[in-house]
Amino acid sequence: MFNRLCLIGVGLIGGSVALAAREQGLCRQIVAYGDEKHQTNLALAQQLGVIDAYYFDIGAALAGSDCVIIATPVGSMAYLFAEMKPFWSSDCVYSDVGSTKHSVVEALTSVFGQVPDNFVPAHPIAGAEKSGVQAANVNLFVNKRLIMTPLAHTSRSAVNAIRRLWTSIGSVVSEMTVEHHDTVLAATSHLPHILAFALVGLLGRKDEQHEIFKYAAGGFKDFSRIASSDPTMWQDICLANKQEIIPLIQQLQAELGKIEQLLAHDQAAELFATFTYARNARQRFLDQQED
Repeated sequence: MFNRLCLIGVGLIGGSVALAAREQGLCRQIVAYGDEKHQTNLALAQQLGVIDAYYFDIGAALAGSDCVIIATPVGSMAYLFAEMKPFWSSDCVYSDVGSTKHSVVEALTSVFGQVPDNFVPAHPIAGAEKSGVQAANVNLFVNKRLIMTPLAHTSRSAVNAIRRLWTSIGSVVSEMTVEHHDTVLAATSHLPHILAFALVGLLGRKDEQHEIFKYAAGGFKDFSRIASSDPTMWQDICLANKQEIIPLIQQLQAELGKIEQLLAHDQAAELFATFTYARNARQRFLDQQED
């Protein structure tokens, strides 16, 4: 399918793309670009057979590549696009895996004046709390959703090429607008991560005096799992999508305020109704997942 796949960033997502693409025979060669501070991870990626070679020179990494996937924190995109611009090729398709799409479009526009028609913004709805190439998983994307957010002028051949890549490694691909993506992901991914970070931070400070974690049950472990995610990545995501996240935080604060008042006034029936609605709403979510 591709002659040379270039990955910019070989962590959990980039490494998993490489492993899956290699297993499916989607490219003849897989290379990576990174700066020297990531040399240990890049060398490990080569040692593990995830990539064939890596470069500290972006021109050398991009040379001859006909597919480039950017798998770095969204806060680094503008800098990377500026580095890539002199080597941008019309014979190549480009995409990313960022959890926010407006910030990627904005970064491309700041560098190129508009989003190049051979760039397809994309986001795999898959991941884990672990990071680094050692966490890469060949089956990470199997039966997981992949959202593409092409613009009106995006080349359909580029869209089709990126679609084939992701479907070939097991993803269920859909398309939506940039704005709709960021609204949906703020609610389903970004806010839950903020909640996990906030709760674990709160209890962590209490744990220093009261042994909170020692007696935490399995429910806490399940809920708090995503607080083990990469802080740098989530700092970038939350800042990039704050316009969507802040209103959700305010709405959540209002919901917590309502529950606080129900507890304060011993309104058992109303509390039961609140919990029942939430349980039923979650069941609808599970039913949709099964469908």
